[in-house]
Amino acid sequence: MVMAGTLSRETDVVVIGGGPAGLAAALAARQRGFEVTVADSLAPPIDKPCGEGLMPDSVAALYTLGVSIPAMEGHRFRGIRFVSSELSVEAPFPYGTGLGVRRTNLHRTMVEHAEAAGVRFLWRAVVTGLQGDRIFVNNDCVPARWIIGADGGASRVRRWAGLEAHRRKQQRYAFRRHYRVTPWADFMELHWGPNCQLYVTPVGSSEVCVALISRDPALRLDQALGTFPQVSEKLSGAEHGSVERGAVSGMRQLVRVCAGNVALVGDSSGGVDAITGEGLCLAFHQAALLADCMASEDLARYEKGHRALARRPALMARLMLLLEHRQIRARVMRAFETNPKLFACLLATHIGVASPLQAAANGLALGWGLLTT
Repeated sequence: MVMAGTLSRETDVVVIGGGPAGLAAALAARQRGFEVTVADSLAPPIDKPCGEGLMPDSVAALYTLGVSIPAMEGHRFRGIRFVSSELSVEAPFPYGTGLGVRRTNLHRTMVEHAEAAGVRFLWRAVVTGLQGDRIFVNNDCVPARWIIGADGGASRVRRWAGLEAHRRKQQRYAFRRHYRVTPWADFMELHWGPNCQLYVTPVGSSEVCVALISRDPALRLDQALGTFPQVSEKLSGAEHGSVERGAVSGMRQLVRVCAGNVALVGDSSGGVDAITGEGLCLAFHQAALLADCMASEDLARYEKGHRALARRPALMARLMLLLEHRQIRARVMRAFETNPKLFACLLATHIGVASPLQAAANGLALGWGLLTT
């Protein structure tokens, strides 16, 4: 592992940002034979507040990148449960299992796999700008064939490359804390409150991750838990496994994600609301697509493919955000309870198992269920 330093020679690919999206881009590029250097101002393991639940499609995407998470580093869960007041509905995944894994464990594992694959790292390296095919790192100017921006929602690479223009942008606020308590279910739970949602994800045999999402930047976990008595009771007396940390959950659609030899992945390239839990999966698929497009020297295909990858998660985010409205949510939850297959179909669509035709049929079935509830 290389700490602060300089790039000693030209490289095929420089990835700016060493979080999961940047590591996925580096791994995918190495699989196609590129020499890759990752630069980040922090050092691993890098933490970031998130729900810490990987859906089966995320686990599969990681495996395609050559990454498998050791069983001891996480906790398997077999499906999703929605809870709203006295209403509750659940469904197992149509294939595989999800994985609850602390963000630091995920990051450390991905770094280890990237190092083994031959990725070079510059940790605690300050990237100060781009100019054509050159990148400035620690006051050193180095040419790179491809430059990948994976530096998050407030991406400087996006600004330097002139890619700030967006078609749609909205944001909510998330706070996360871990609790030392035995998981009470082998499901990831999404609890719906009056003005917020609460995710509960098992991340170990004696630990859960609790994440709050709302439109109110002042609403914190301790205050919000009072509106979720079922969760609050189960957490009563549990020790905190981490301090509360916050982040912005953005839903942004950029006009473009490429400029010259610069391409964006992950949150720097836009994103979907964290309510979907699909942010990392989307980044992993973007990384694989981008590597293919760099290999064929066709970033125009990445531009088009990037939009296609975002359609399903964006649609699911909009549908799930509709459930913030209490009356709509009550009707939907009753429809799910009356016909559990509807919820199973929604889950299949959510993780990309259902075909577009099946997804349309599922939508019609849900609409009919709402009309007849």
